[in-house]
Amino acid sequence: MSAGKQIPWYRQAAAVFPRHAFLKAIGTTLFIGVFFGAYFYLLKDPAYPTTVMPVIWLDQLIPFQPGTLSVYISLWVYVSIPPAFLATRRELYGYGMAMAATCLAGLIVFYFWPTAVPAANIDWAHYPDVDFLKSMDAAGNACPSLHVTTAVFSGIWLHHLLRRFGAPPWVLSINWIWCIGIVYSTMATRQHVAVDVLAGLALGVIAAYLSLRQRADAGVIGKARHPSI
Repeated sequence: MSAGKQIPWYRQAAAVFPRHAFLKAIGTTLFIGVFFGAYFYLLKDPAYPTTVMPVIWLDQLIPFQPGTLSVYISLWVYVSIPPAFLATRRELYGYGMAMAATCLAGLIVFYFWPTAVPAANIDWAHYPDVDFLKSMDAAGNACPSLHVTTAVFSGIWLHHLLRRFGAPPWVLSINWIWCIGIVYSTMATRQHVAVDVLAGLALGVIAAYLSLRQRADAGVIGKARHPSI
């Protein structure tokens, strides 16, 4: 390729994607498995009395929408995308540590302050898919919503990585539409109330900002590591 010619963003992304593929796949799978182990342990056996979260005016604006369940579940695909677009082991380890610290902060809150969403006046038998979700993920571990936290953390990181590749605005917009859809679905499926979501947003934004700033100070995010094609 001639000097000075810009490599298309999608070719850059495609070249980075297979790098350290085994580490990315195993690391993401193990991380999710360990997280769920700790999450469900705290959910089933809270150490302190559980606080039921309040319903505010914002909750009244969002109706129950069982059709958003697929968007809710898509989080586990979404959170796997940012690490897939990291090029080096250093970046992968840094990202993993940042995500782990973020989730650990939420789990510590769950341990010392167990919370639950209030019971919704809905006959779940009419919505078997959502009912199955609630049988697996009960009403506890509500605030902050780690579903929201990890979606926002992933969305901010993915935005920066896509910009590093030089992705066009429409690609950046798809990222944020997906992220916002996941956040919205946590309330539309009645898995969380607005206070949980706002707390999760705050934790996700702060964690992403601090982790990206740390990487920028280390000279990682600020440098475009374009692979040779």
